[in-house]
Amino acid sequence: MKEATVKVQGMSCRSCVPKIEGAIQAIGAEGHVNFEQGTINVRFDESKVQISDIEEAIRQKDMTPPHKVLTV
Repeated sequence: MKEATVKVQGMSCRSCVPKIEGAIQAIGAEGHVNFEQGTINVRFDESKVQISDIEEAIRQKDMTPPHKVLTV
C-alpha cells in the first residue's frame, strides 16, 4: 500500500469531510480528511488506483487538489 498526503482547497465546512472521504473510498482507496489542515491522508494500492484518480475524485466533489502531492 502506498500512502500520500494531498492538500485540498475549497473545504468550507465540515460537511465536506464525508463527501471527500466517500469519494476516495468509492475508487478503492482509504482516505482521512484533516479539516483544520486542509489535507487528506490516503492509502491506496498503486496497481489499482493512481494519484490522478484520487485528484479526480476530489475535483468531482467541487474541491481543488494541488498540482503537487505533499508527501508520498
